[in-house]
Amino acid sequence: MTSSAPTGTDRPIMTGGAYDPVQTETTETRLRVTGAIPEWLDGRYVRNGPNPIGAVDPATFHYFMGDGMVHGVRLRGGRAEWYRNRWVRSRDAAKALGEPMPSSSGVSVAANTTVIGHAGATLALVEAGGTCYALTDELETIGSWTFQGTLPGGYTAHPKLDQATGELHAISYRFDHPGFVHYSVFDVRGRARRVVDVPVSGSPLVHDMGLTQRHVVVLDLPIEFDLPRAMRAVGVPERMIEPGARVAAKLIGRVPASGRLADLAASRLRNGDMPYSWSPDHPSRLGVLPRGAAGAAVRWFEIPQCFAFHVLGAYDEVDADGRPVAVVVDGVRYDEVFADNDRGPEGSSTRLTRWRLDLGTGRAIETTVDDRQQEFPRIDERLIGRPYRYGYASGLAPDGTGTVDDRILKHDLVAGSTESHSLGAGTEVGELVFVPRSPDAAEDDGVLMGFVHDGVTGADRLELLDAASLESVAQVHLPVRVPHGFHGNWLPA
Repeated sequence: MTSSAPTGTDRPIMTGGAYDPVQTETTETRLRVTGAIPEWLDGRYVRNGPNPIGAVDPATFHYFMGDGMVHGVRLRGGRAEWYRNRWVRSRDAAKALGEPMPSSSGVSVAANTTVIGHAGATLALVEAGGTCYALTDELETIGSWTFQGTLPGGYTAHPKLDQATGELHAISYRFDHPGFVHYSVFDVRGRARRVVDVPVSGSPLVHDMGLTQRHVVVLDLPIEFDLPRAMRAVGVPERMIEPGARVAAKLIGRVPASGRLADLAASRLRNGDMPYSWSPDHPSRLGVLPRGAAGAAVRWFEIPQCFAFHVLGAYDEVDADGRPVAVVVDGVRYDEVFADNDRGPEGSSTRLTRWRLDLGTGRAIETTVDDRQQEFPRIDERLIGRPYRYGYASGLAPDGTGTVDDRILKHDLVAGSTESHSLGAGTEVGELVFVPRSPDAAEDDGVLMGFVHDGVTGADRLELLDAASLESVAQVHLPVRVPHGFHGNWLPA
């Protein structure tokens, strides 16, 4: 095993338990495996998440913030060939590590949210105007990625790949572009085919989106850019917050947020507070935009006040003649979030919810699919935009002893049932991604994989589960702890 520690940094122990950052970059090629890794798996499981470099204040640090660190495991021929973790080298991250700062375009925001593969590149992504970064197969940072110069501003953390066309669809937002989000389509070569401004209310946080065969679903929900909070986070004196916010509010959207001032603000926010909060006066609504239409053609459907970070899936409901009559959207619903807890979503109740958006009446009908606590919903991504039967999520449940017992939930949306599977008392489960056994395999014929933390022993592993039965197939035991993070994906060779 080889490890390297950052130089010139003071890394205090935080108080977030499994959220605490690790202090070294590690490469391990001798990995212990329990069970049998399927021979047909050939690729990398990669996952991104916040891992601050340098001193942070536990009293103000938000779990969604922090320099990005990508963790990966290479699987091939029934073997686990390596585990690696690497910080994503934004300009600020490289400076904090005592390395030469790379040249990059855009604001130096930590790319800490997901990793995808597109147009032959491995990309570390973040949202809210942040820069995309290209990585090598071994997770080293190559540099910023602008989709061959066709990306106008920052991107998103949740693009959707239409596997029928190979196109990547996204909804992106920026705090300095209030009143609009961007809908973009990138072709198989990684070039923008289409970028459209879609009007929204204020400056909402839009973490995810829905995609059907004919429509894009826009989430316009009540977490909004909080200018006074952002000003406090970058060190503006309290006496200047109110008058400064009045002036800045008039300038945002008129004066570009670029150059040294924007970089300074992004640098100070990098490992600190998150400048978004619950806004009870912001409407809760879902927008339906035909894929080829102008942004002004979006049609809004009011829903009961709530927030959703993640969409499980979406599809068009059609009549006997194949004409869309409704858009169906499944997602994890929060009644309220970031209202009382400033550090993260802990303590907020969630449930898997379906919204049926009737294109004839213009009304939305909301129903609860499963009322258990859950997050990180995923489907078989071959079915993005199309009807699906199964969905998977990480569920949180008590085990009766006072320790955590995260559950794996498998939702059967056709039968209306949910299976719950525990990996044992004290287990903390991250996001799980479905990998089909073959291109034409059945919807649940494959494996689920993701990082798991054993809160009893402190050991971490890459867990592989049979997607049909939820039984363990194999466990790749990791040499170091993987802090709780965000999104992972399987990138086939």
